[in-house]
Amino acid sequence: MQGIKYAGYETATPIQEAAIPAALRGRDIIGTAQTGTGKTAAFVLPILNKLLDGPRGMPRALIVTPTRELAEQIYQVVRALSAGTKLRSTTVYGGVTASRQIKALREGVEILVATPGRLLDLMQQRYAKLERIEILVIDEADRMFDMGFLPDLKRIIRAVPTARQTMLFSATFPAEVELLAAQSLKDPQRITMGLSRPAHTVTHALYPVPAHLKSALLLKLLKQTATESVLVFTRTKHRADKIARQIAHAGFRVTSLHSNRTQGQRQQALSGFKSGHFPIMVATDIAARGLDVENISHVINYDMPDTADAYIHRIGRTGRAQRTGDAFTLVTPEDNDMIRTLERIMGAPIKRETLPDFDYTVPAPPRAASDRGSGNRPPRPAPTPTRHTRNRLAPRRRK
Repeated sequence: MQGIKYAGYETATPIQEAAIPAALRGRDIIGTAQTGTGKTAAFVLPILNKLLDGPRGMPRALIVTPTRELAEQIYQVVRALSAGTKLRSTTVYGGVTASRQIKALREGVEILVATPGRLLDLMQQRYAKLERIEILVIDEADRMFDMGFLPDLKRIIRAVPTARQTMLFSATFPAEVELLAAQSLKDPQRITMGLSRPAHTVTHALYPVPAHLKSALLLKLLKQTATESVLVFTRTKHRADKIARQIAHAGFRVTSLHSNRTQGQRQQALSGFKSGHFPIMVATDIAARGLDVENISHVINYDMPDTADAYIHRIGRTGRAQRTGDAFTLVTPEDNDMIRTLERIMGAPIKRETLPDFDYTVPAPPRAASDRGSGNRPPRPAPTPTRHTRNRLAPRRRK
């Protein structure tokens, strides 16, 4: 309760209200909820409550998550909510030297927040010992599947005791994640807060534009927008850097977040964006899941994402915690199939916008079709309205 007060919570969110009592009873849980709903505290609070009693000095709770950024964010929630309990926690993830992580494990922790690859490395070296794990949390299970972590995750599950409490959270449930849940959980309670539609606190708009004018239109939008906190999504790492350079050249303070940046650079980008030093951040989908930054006023999709689920997660960065936000998407004719899919999900047409003082008739420069940064890309497979099929369309690549 001291940690709750310290974190500023006053009332439970719907996912917390539904999940915490079941978790306190020791039930296995399968949870789905939109991002920004307080899901992390929904599993962290029952973990802390249980670990107050019992032995100290060895990992008793393991939280597995797909990315370093998510691991750090969960760790910060654990730190805040465990204030005064003397429970110790640490993060384990790749991209940084393992020496600090090994030191923390040697000194003894009760809560371990980890990404799969580094955790397996430290398990093999006998630094991370999981034989006393009482609670296992698998966060963003569908994202782990997309990133190719499912075999690693199965190895980790085999290494923890079978007599444990397991909580699995996933935004969508492709067949592989459903099978994992069936194999890993015992009589789970399903808690669904609904992910079929984007958050109702977000206003959506499409900006049709020729591919070669996307960058010019983006800069025009930024100049017309109160750019207190704007997140711009691109399809590729190369384009994220290119767009960030163009935005900087136009006089804005901007940073970028993608998997080619070192862990130090990624943390610097995130902290600069959170603090407002960088009002604009250009990112690939590595930032679409779990990026916990309050007061993002606008999400701009420079490139339409590959799946409807990816769109929902991207625009879920704004309109969080009942605040309002705007989602702008620059669209070309090749995006029409995805637009139709999104409009079916939302049950209404998405508003089309044009800027009255922008010249949409400027011809494409020579060789624009082969320009890597022009906004053109290979045709995407036509999406289907089924959730599982859409999820499989997402390219599987490690971040």
